[in-house]
Amino acid sequence: MLLPVPAWTDQLRFAFQPVVNLSTGSVAALEILARPEPGAADVLTSARRCPDLDAELAALAVRAASHQETLLPLHVNVFAGTVAELPRLTSLTKAVHEVGRRPWEVTLDIGGPFLHVPGAALLESVAVLRDEGFRICADGVGDGDLPLRLLGALAPDLVKLDASLCAGLDADRGRQAVVAAMRELCERTGGLLAIEGVETERQYAAVRDAGVQLAQGHLFAPPARRPATDVYLPPPVSPVVSGPAAATYRPPSGPPVAQFLQPAALLPMTASAGAVRSHLTGFPEVSGVLLVDTDGVPVRAIDRDRFLLSLSGRYGHALYADRPALRLADRPRTVGADATAWQVLDVIAEGDRDRTGDDVAVVDERGRCMGVVHLADILRALAESRVEEAARLNPLTRLPGSDEVNAEVDRRIAEGRAFALSWLDVDGFKQVNDGAGFAAGDELIRSVGRTLAGVAAAEPSCRVGHIGGDDFLVLAEPDGLAPFAAALLDVVWEAGGRPVTLSLATVVCPPGSVGGHHEAAAALAPLKKEAKALPGASWVVGRPGSACTEVRRGVARVPDPAGPEGLRARG
Repeated sequence: MLLPVPAWTDQLRFAFQPVVNLSTGSVAALEILARPEPGAADVLTSARRCPDLDAELAALAVRAASHQETLLPLHVNVFAGTVAELPRLTSLTKAVHEVGRRPWEVTLDIGGPFLHVPGAALLESVAVLRDEGFRICADGVGDGDLPLRLLGALAPDLVKLDASLCAGLDADRGRQAVVAAMRELCERTGGLLAIEGVETERQYAAVRDAGVQLAQGHLFAPPARRPATDVYLPPPVSPVVSGPAAATYRPPSGPPVAQFLQPAALLPMTASAGAVRSHLTGFPEVSGVLLVDTDGVPVRAIDRDRFLLSLSGRYGHALYADRPALRLADRPRTVGADATAWQVLDVIAEGDRDRTGDDVAVVDERGRCMGVVHLADILRALAESRVEEAARLNPLTRLPGSDEVNAEVDRRIAEGRAFALSWLDVDGFKQVNDGAGFAAGDELIRSVGRTLAGVAAAEPSCRVGHIGGDDFLVLAEPDGLAPFAAALLDVVWEAGGRPVTLSLATVVCPPGSVGGHHEAAAALAPLKKEAKALPGASWVVGRPGSACTEVRRGVARVPDPAGPEGLRARG
């Protein structure tokens, strides 16, 4: 007697691996991984060739997650060819709604091959899926055939780097450059950067230093049949990444709020107080609930402590249990996905005092809830950034050192922008200290630093830094140095009653003229020497690779045909 052949679904199991937020140390989502049983047919290979089968696998993954008691957002894998051929992924969308999930709780990890996938069809399908609310992730970036042009056009909500980039990241400058480029892309498109394959604490330190925001790997938790409730997070360690391309990443205007995103507990706005209470008691880790409309837009917010306190009072349960939870809710506090941590603090500061500890909802461009951020995470990150910033400041002038200016130079080079980098110092500063005393010399340096900072405050595109001693750096637009020259060179300086002059050397770098801040600094060195050779306040301007210079302040010594060396202005 022949036994019936089991359906392929009976030969398939699913494992769950956490996606860890490196800023908060919490689990941000769960990736669902299909695992065929030993000896079973290779369903995944078949799915690559059959879009309908691949979409059904994604639907099964969502249904498998519904059997686990988790509120975490989900990551579901689909092939690029499937998305291009099945714009609406009907079976997946149906499964999402049937298990009570919402599309914006599901991120589609779109993986290769991309080689023979029609780019236009893929982009059109992604637009349809985004319109339905799904998040889009470009998966396996760095070890596949995804063209950079297509990656830029996709503008994914998440770029997930392949595990091959994680190995050796602490010392490999090539890998560091790739990660830095992807970080720049995410920053420009409003996405987040993730990486797979974090296996050691050294790799963990390297990916954090490189600015990666989300990570997966056996270090945190391996894939398992049941979602991990706790993950291992190494204690803070010193940076291990070396080389100019591997400086610790620091966002230019405060950490992005998306970096601290936590899963939100969502219920329909029609939910009763009893349903909210059951939700809160069933999930002790939830600090609050958002009541959303049918589009996922937050309508009201419920704080756990205040809500349960209201129901625990005398007659509280009898009064409220079967009534709409809206009666015990507050207006939600929301910020956009592109907000910074500082803007979250502004929202909290403008609200009621008794709600300062409430979560803040993060919404997308359509107002749909993407998650929440906790005040404690925001405050901790801002405190750490202040400590790091203070450690980088020169103790005399409170200006940053060269690292911040150099990082901005590299950023502008990568963006193809022209810039002017200047070196400013005090003429004969050793003699100033010897003649007027160290106290007078320090006060002079503080005064120059205050002037630089004051001019830079009125010029948003400028950066200034204090290298040390009497040396300063100024980064500006090519035509943005006149205010600095007027404030520093066209005034009288003195130290201990002795007149003092300053020298300014500027290299103007058109796009493509230098490959990094090291080359810009090398082009600046001879200009500094030339400026220092001029008597009095001086300013010399040049370009990389050019012997021609322009003297904008000061007089150059040139041979006088009439006799001894004389003075003649050149400029």
